[in-house]
Amino acid sequence: LSPQVGSRIADRVFDITRTFPLALDVGSGRGYIAPHLTKEIVEKLVQVDIAENALKNAIESEIPTVSVVADEESLPFKEDTFDLVVSSLRRLFICVFLLQIHQVLKPDGVFIGAMFGGDTLYELRCSLQLAELEREGGFSPHVSPFTAVSDLGHLLSRAGFNTLTVDTDEIQVNYPGLFEVMEDLQGKYTLPGNIIFFWISGMGESNCSWNRKPLLHRETMLAAAAIYREMYGNSDGTVPATFQIYYMIGWKFHESQARPAQRGSATVSLGDLAKIDGLLSREKK
Repeated sequence: LSPQVGSRIADRVFDITRTFPLALDVGSGRGYIAPHLTKEIVEKLVQVDIAENALKNAIESEIPTVSVVADEESLPFKEDTFDLVVSSLRRLFICVFLLQIHQVLKPDGVFIGAMFGGDTLYELRCSLQLAELEREGGFSPHVSPFTAVSDLGHLLSRAGFNTLTVDTDEIQVNYPGLFEVMEDLQGKYTLPGNIIFFWISGMGESNCSWNRKPLLHRETMLAAAAIYREMYGNSDGTVPATFQIYYMIGWKFHESQARPAQRGSATVSLGDLAKIDGLLSREKK
């Protein structure tokens, strides 16, 4: 997913007709955004991630880059440093995350990011819940809760961003079965007797819910696999896994930016819109 999402974030950078002397990739991992950018658009890029090994194995790009090992929620940069901040699929404590990004952006700087949406892995989650209800008489979350798209604009506004844009996309990947979905997510699961321990960790999506169950029974997992295939299975025997992606764009305030007119300054009433057809027909005559 990371290369696809990185490419789509880069497309949004190209849509902005300006050059960014200094850009920051927060939670860059191996740097899936940089290869899709050009040095004509981004002159220099700083990649930040808490995982040192990921930065050491970063993908090469034509843009001069600097790697910094740091916590994404405590960025080691001065205020008003970067012209552009990008971030791909980093789901941290989003309020702190957005405040940090807003602080390091220059006035009239732009933040372009992507994160997982609320419908991500809904097939897997529903299958696990139904299997637990059937086999154990109740269920608990096995994936951390996701941010709703209706809340995202509000969170960006509270962090200080304006001229907001939020849109959604879905990427669907087909797998042989439920266990292959879990393996591709690099979930860790073992079979000590009749117990399966399961948590998603390879994508950085470890379950942070306090009310989560630490384990699942073997029978529950086998039932979930059967439910997954029965409810969502494709005609060719595979099962889909859906990843919903939210893309967000927010700007840091600057005096040169366009602002809404003052209240009461309009010269045309919205009520006149109903008369527009009549006015146009008169002009034609």
